[in-house]
Order: sequence, then structure tokens, then C-alpha cells
Amino acid sequence: MSQAPNDRKYSAEHQWALPEADGTITVGITDFAQETLDDLVFIQLPEVGSEVAANQQVATVESVKTASDVFAPMSGTVIAINEAAVDAPEKINEDAYAAWLFKIQPSNPAEYDALMSAESYLAAN
Repeated sequence: MSQAPNDRKYSAEHQWALPEADGTITVGITDFAQETLDDLVFIQLPEVGSEVAANQQVATVESVKTASDVFAPMSGTVIAINEAAVDAPEKINEDAYAAWLFKIQPSNPAEYDALMSAESYLAAN
């Protein structure tokens, strides 16, 4: 059974969004997503400085089974990417909620409120 920590919100496309103290949002894929994909072998992340829109495809994760798009849960500017995840995609399989993918400086912080709670996300999946 997948898990979903209550300290963040979730998109219908299986991304999580964790608000940081500085107002930025850390983004990753959910435990459900990594379980469905199985063993991750490759990650392509957006470029730092990229402007992204909510629900826009911005990254790709590939497993031994398939490739899957990763969508931005919020609009904003990509301010950091997790090179460690690119170098070792299996870290996401080990702990999907610790192995983040990228960070966004949101252009519309209110979009966070439209994302699902952990309870809503788990009920939908």
C-alpha cells in the first residue's frame, strides 16, 4: 500500500509538492508512482531557470518497464534540480518522499491550495 505524508500536497498526476520555509516548493513523484513504474533507471529534469505552468510536462522518469511524464504541480520558475536523483534514480524507489526532483519558486502561491491533501490523494488511488 502506498503512503502519502501529510506535510505536503499532491497532484492527480502523482507528483508531491512540499512547501519550504523560504516560500519555494520542492517537487517529487509519489510512492504510488514509483511503485507503478518499478525500478527507475533514468531521469530527465527541467533546466534551472525554466518557467513552468501548472500541469505542464516538465520532466521524464524512465523505468525498466516504461517512461512517464512528470508534471509541474504549480506555475513558477525552476530554481534547483536534484542532480543526485539523476545520478542515482534508484534513490526514488528507496524513498520517494526524500528523493525530490526539482524546486519551484511559485508565481501563483494560491495554486498550492488547489492540490489534494494526503487523504484525498490516497482515496483517489
